[in-house]
Amino acid sequence: MSTILVTGANRGIGLEFIKQYLERDDKVIATYREKESSKELINLSQNKSNLKILKLDVASDESMKDFCKHLGDEPIDIFINNAGVYGPRDSNFGKVDEENWLPVLRINAVAPLLLTQLLIENLRRGKSKKLLYVTSKMGSIDDNKGGGSYVYRSSKTALNSVVKSISVDLLSEAMAVAVLHPGWVRTDMGGPNGLIDTETSVSGMVQVIEDLTLETSGAFFNYDGNVIPW
Repeated sequence: MSTILVTGANRGIGLEFIKQYLERDDKVIATYREKESSKELINLSQNKSNLKILKLDVASDESMKDFCKHLGDEPIDIFINNAGVYGPRDSNFGKVDEENWLPVLRINAVAPLLLTQLLIENLRRGKSKKLLYVTSKMGSIDDNKGGGSYVYRSSKTALNSVVKSISVDLLSEAMAVAVLHPGWVRTDMGGPNGLIDTETSVSGMVQVIEDLTLETSGAFFNYDGNVIPW
């Protein structure tokens, strides 16, 4: 049994991670931001003894610190940073402003590093020592042939850069680190036209996590295990 921590687990991809790891009989710690949008997760926690849910708002330094206090000395084997936002859908040239841009950068790129720093002792106590960060192929500079989407693209590109540095800095501690593109998934964020469902996306990513080693640490993986160019 491993202990898995998943942020942003109240719906979509995050909730599916919870369900699949529970099916494997792992111990799961799931975070949510608001009770109103987390009813399925809360109900699930009432029926699963191996699921613990904790409140966490990654936009708040105070919330992240409080979360880590509640976590205590709990060892974390696998950390999955899934919490993230898309931001304004029409952030195309001529429509971008600082007020809408900075909060997305904060949640998608800054918070993951701040949270990792706060969790480092829990991760050091873990056995698997795997750190995964859900990103998007839209953060790939090589893949950008369509332009636009400045806010979301830039936040995920920044996340990719942050995680690459984490992978280098924590290699000496035998921590395997990677970014994961979940595919175009039919979720609230991905929309109804997504190419795959959450089950397909997450089952693929779970296998990628299973196969992740120190030799492949620092890579940018698609949900099917293929490597995406930066």
